[in-house]
Amino acid sequence: MKYLIALASLVLLAAALLIVWRLTDHRADAREMDRLRALQPLKPERFSKALISDLPEPAQRYFRFAIAEGTPLLSVAQIEMTGKFSLGSQDAPNYMDMQATQVLAAPDGFVWKMSCGSGLMRMSGSDSARWTRFWMAGLAPVARFGGDNDHARSAFGRYVAEAAFWTPAAILPSRHVTWEAVDANTARYTMNHDGMGQAVDITVDAEGRPVEVVFQRWSNANPEGIHRLQPFGGFLSDFRQINGFQVPFHVEAGNHFGTDDYFPFFIANVSEVRFPTPTNP
Repeated sequence: MKYLIALASLVLLAAALLIVWRLTDHRADAREMDRLRALQPLKPERFSKALISDLPEPAQRYFRFAIAEGTPLLSVAQIEMTGKFSLGSQDAPNYMDMQATQVLAAPDGFVWKMSCGSGLMRMSGSDSARWTRFWMAGLAPVARFGGDNDHARSAFGRYVAEAAFWTPAAILPSRHVTWEAVDANTARYTMNHDGMGQAVDITVDAEGRPVEVVFQRWSNANPEGIHRLQPFGGFLSDFRQINGFQVPFHVEAGNHFGTDDYFPFFIANVSEVRFPTPTNP
């Protein structure tokens, strides 16, 4: 009997420690989201076509579509989304229903807080510039990594590219961002920050709508499991105007973009985009 009581006590202690560990992750997510929201400019400059007059024509077309004249240049966004997420393969994607909240503040960082699946197969956690932390059924840690150069470089590529989706003000020419032409409908911006650099290609249609975003991402999503540069990208659609910005409400993206191995493991339908201030998150 004593052994059973001792065993039960150990199980309860282990469960309590896991709950505390999970709550610690939640608090870290909240702190980082608050930090990023606080980077929103309180007295932003307003958009003018003069700001883009020296850019390649496809880049000018993109900004004329993405930002209305006179729009306050808010560069931090909070995005609510649902959709499909896959941990599978091209042959067996096994998509799970997904819902997530993201705070995006390029070039400083992002947090993507997500849950998918259901029941004992429910996975939840977060990605950020500093960590990837996911739990199964809210109690079993199944992925914890980050804090090294490979993770930082891969994450930087993700949120620099996503700035073209939801925070176009963040990729206007600045000390962090330069632009160059690729072809008649594609322009490339390069963002540099904290010793990292990432180039991203945006292809626009005749109206300047960004229909395709592609970049070389530092990733180990390959059969060898080795970090290397490989194409990542996707398609944007269902654009809507929010606070003077035209942003996509549907995104499909995945690894090995433009190759036979591509499949969109991330399919998002946005339900809300906000540009919070530190006093109004």
